[in-house]
Amino acid sequence: MNRYFYDFHLHSCLSPCADDDMTPSNIAGMASLVGLNLLALTDHNSVKNTPAFYEACKRFGIIPIAGMELTTAEEIHVVCLFETLEGALAFGDEVEKRRVRIKNRAEIFGNQLIVDTEDNVIGREEDLLPNATTVSLEEVPGMAERFGGICYPAHIDRMANGIIAVLGTFPQEPKFLCAELNSPERKEEYLQQYPILRDKRILCSSDSHNLWSIRDENDSFLLEDEPYSGDFVRSNLFRVLRSTL
Repeated sequence: MNRYFYDFHLHSCLSPCADDDMTPSNIAGMASLVGLNLLALTDHNSVKNTPAFYEACKRFGIIPIAGMELTTAEEIHVVCLFETLEGALAFGDEVEKRRVRIKNRAEIFGNQLIVDTEDNVIGREEDLLPNATTVSLEEVPGMAERFGGICYPAHIDRMANGIIAVLGTFPQEPKFLCAELNSPERKEEYLQQYPILRDKRILCSSDSHNLWSIRDENDSFLLEDEPYSGDFVRSNLFRVLRSTL
């Protein structure tokens, strides 16, 4: 059993609000420099850069997790993480069917770059990614679970697209086992103000859109890892995330 430092909320150059140099290799390289072991890519409403991200993480000795930051119909951001790359890609196909198509204006919103394992640009997403999908908040947990994933509300301590800011509280339903804070120092404040959070696992991630804000080795999990393999560690992480406190 060893300690694994994580950041489960990162945006690549596919997200228009992220810097163009947030390529999979640059993200993995920076994460390696700051001592992270587990890393999730969570672009807005898309997983198209996750294959390249998986390969980049492996080159830097980091265990990759394929994910997405889904924007629900209520405009709430939900982090969705998947135990396998194949599950994430299948989930991405489902989300593609539920997107509301608005042409991206790169000069206003930013580029949406799809890259290969060497960070070469191989395509661009033409429709704006971050806007609301037609997937309701109530649908997300079951939808993620069908593809071997878990989900939880993102940055609940922020006004923009946070579940509390949108709904005025943290709801009883749908039931989430985890919730994400962007500012770890606010954890006690939120546990006091919203008692429902006390039986949830509170995760702290960076929501990085640039290389210098990737969170360093602050937050971690103690995970079984013998006999060692990345798949085994990832499987044990998901077992922990699916468990109740």
